[in-house]
Amino acid sequence: MIQSLLIANRGEIACRIIRTARAMGIRTVAVYSDADANALHVRSADEAVHIGPSPVRESYLMGDRIIAAARETGAQSIHPGYGFLSENAEFAQAVIDAGLIWVGPNPSSITAMGLKDAAKQLMQNAGVPTTPGYLGADQSPAHLAAQADAIGYPVLIKAVAGGGGKGMRKVDAPADFADALTSCQREAASSFGNDHVLLEKWVTNPRHIEVQVFGDSHGNVVHLFERDCSLQRRHQKVIEEAPAPGMDEATREAICSAAVRAAKAVDYVGAGTIEFIADGSEGLRADRIWFMEMNTRLQVEHPVTEEITGVDLVEWQLRVASGEPLPLAQDDLCINGHAMEARLYAEDPIKGFLPSIGRLDTFDLGEGCRIDTGVEQGAEISPFYDPMIAKMIAHGPTRNDARHTLAAALDDTAIWPLKTNAGFLVKALENPDFVAARLDTGLIAREGDALMPPLRPDADALADAAIALTSGGALAGFRLNAPVRAEAAFLLDGETVTIAFDPRGGDAEPNREDVLIAQGGQVWRLAPWRTAGGAGGAASDGAILSPMPGRIIAVAVAAGDAVVKGQKLLTLEAMKMEHSLIAPFDGTVAELNAAEGGQVSEGVLLAKIAKTA
Repeated sequence: MIQSLLIANRGEIACRIIRTARAMGIRTVAVYSDADANALHVRSADEAVHIGPSPVRESYLMGDRIIAAARETGAQSIHPGYGFLSENAEFAQAVIDAGLIWVGPNPSSITAMGLKDAAKQLMQNAGVPTTPGYLGADQSPAHLAAQADAIGYPVLIKAVAGGGGKGMRKVDAPADFADALTSCQREAASSFGNDHVLLEKWVTNPRHIEVQVFGDSHGNVVHLFERDCSLQRRHQKVIEEAPAPGMDEATREAICSAAVRAAKAVDYVGAGTIEFIADGSEGLRADRIWFMEMNTRLQVEHPVTEEITGVDLVEWQLRVASGEPLPLAQDDLCINGHAMEARLYAEDPIKGFLPSIGRLDTFDLGEGCRIDTGVEQGAEISPFYDPMIAKMIAHGPTRNDARHTLAAALDDTAIWPLKTNAGFLVKALENPDFVAARLDTGLIAREGDALMPPLRPDADALADAAIALTSGGALAGFRLNAPVRAEAAFLLDGETVTIAFDPRGGDAEPNREDVLIAQGGQVWRLAPWRTAGGAGGAASDGAILSPMPGRIIAVAVAAGDAVVKGQKLLTLEAMKMEHSLIAPFDGTVAELNAAEGGQVSEGVLLAKIAKTA
């Protein structure tokens, strides 16, 4: 059995691996960048090694430094977690060549499944059904456009080396293909160092179904049933669940057997996930489910599988890497109840889900769920990494039980001053289509504003907060034979609001400066009104400000250009994502302070639009 383990990752997954390793009596070593010097995973491990500056290309993607850290600390093995180097076959081979144990599949398996076009061809040869599309080597724009025409619109452009929803674009019409291809290739080159793409027929009522597989070095491969990850935003999973709603036993047997065949085709060892796309227009049917890709690592959503099977997948990874056979055979595995996972992000749904960066002064997650996190109160959310701050996982006898538990925990979550998507997640869990399991990957896009959290608390919550600020103060008092009622101005997140309330209730703290209002997963700050409370520089006055630190990767306009409302002005790359900054109204570019390749700070004026008279 492995005795010491270096985790080549950070945040939530590093903490998750440390937890299981400690339970198994395995010594753990963390690695960290400048930004993570005080991170929870660093303090949780038995030992930690600094590997470089904050940018991932200078730290967590530096395989040679990670291997050197393992040698320096005497670590016997390396677990890559997910993301970063987890599916890098060259790094896996370097670990093995250094005489260390690689906690993951063989490099040859990673290579075989690492490029989506080659993997689809391999699956076709293994008898696994695949989605119609184009997998060819000719990557010229004209040829790709012709192939898209032949497949028929809508089509999906997908980076062959992609993952995590990056490097994917849906194209509805031929006129949109060229721009979508350029954007997809640019994002793919930036994120994966490979701009090659494949094309797939867009399934109009798609469900994302994936199967957890596990193999050992003794030739055994099992599945641990399926997960449904259909609730997505911009191709990124939002809420995952297991088992898949509406999955009958015959279809489950067909899809899980196909997943096992796929794993055996590449002599798979360790934890992996076979992802399928299903046409859900007539329910889940085996003849309408096609292979998409294989993730040769542990998945972010692995806890829902753990909850319904009672299996610790990280423990299985460590045992298989140590040379042991799988702890259970296929017949020993069964489904118990239902589990759901929500990904809690530091991002603001009201502002287009822009990441929210800064210190977690208040970090209070609701109860009743399993919590997997890599942060705690007082931690800093930096611009260098993915803004996921926790996974909340609920398990119950039925789907509705799990859904209720998860929604209640998110509803009770209070995080400040950073914004989160908790309120959005509550709305999603309570959406009638989601409740009824009428799932497809377009649900969030269709519902749009209906899933947005409220812009302000309800009247009762505002009144309670006003009482907490003012009771016993200057507004207290009453008039004989008249209802006790006060109406006063306050600042709600810096904006003036007028609140009607009874100032006699409660016990105000002396000189209290503010009150936090938590409702439906959202948090607001209420403060006494003061004239200096207003904020300026919003897009409503034509000022286009940088919403966060980042790099300008495209400038689509020049000073003096006429623009229309919604037109793309600039593209900002931050938090590993591209963010388009658009014109707030028809007008003219009166000022332009951005250049392609330039680094910008949060709040910097990038452009100013003069409104058309």
